[in-house]
Formats: sequence, structure tokens, C-alpha cells
Amino acid sequence: MLDENQKKVEYTPDAKTQNTGTFVLNKEDHTIGNLVRMQLLRDTTVRFAGYIMPHPLINKLDLKIQTKDYTTTPKASLQYALDDLINETEHINEKLGEAINDWKVKQSNR
Repeated sequence: MLDENQKKVEYTPDAKTQNTGTFVLNKEDHTIGNLVRMQLLRDTTVRFAGYIMPHPLINKLDLKIQTKDYTTTPKASLQYALDDLINETEHINEKLGEAINDWKVKQSNR
């Protein structure tokens, strides 16, 4: 649960490097951090994606994204990565459901 007046995601553009920004994901841990980082690294427009957990007892992570050029922003790259993860998860869920149904049919035919 988020604290009162706490946002799930906060974005801060990097003042020193163009096409770079840091997202703070509140109440998240390594599970989401690593999953999103790996998806971002599959994107050819992303130059760098990494995350840190500032402290083990604080449930938040800082996700830094740098894109290669001006055509794609860090916000857009994160949105593409999340959309891809949603599509992959739906595909896996669909295939798992099909496999379970096939197994049930085989079990009932015994």
C-alpha cells in the first residue's frame, strides 16, 4: 500500500545528460526492477537501463534510462517496455491455460 499522498511512479529528467531520466518506483523491489530493466535492454533505442535499491529496508527502486537519440524519450521507452511485458504475460497465460485444458482432456480420456 502506498503512503498517503505518495505516487507509485515519479520521474526526474537528468540535468547533466540528455535523453536520460530516473524513475522512482515506490513500493517495488528487485522483481520488477530486473524484469523491466531486461525488457528495456531489448529495445534498440535504449542505450542504458539500470536500477538500484537505495536501501534494503526501503521498498523503492530508482530506474535510470538513457535513450540513444531524441526520437524516443525515457518515458516512451518505459511505456513500450511495460506494454511488451503485458503482452508477453498475456501470451504466457493463454498458453498455460491451453496446456492445462489439454492435460484435463487427456486425464478424462484415461
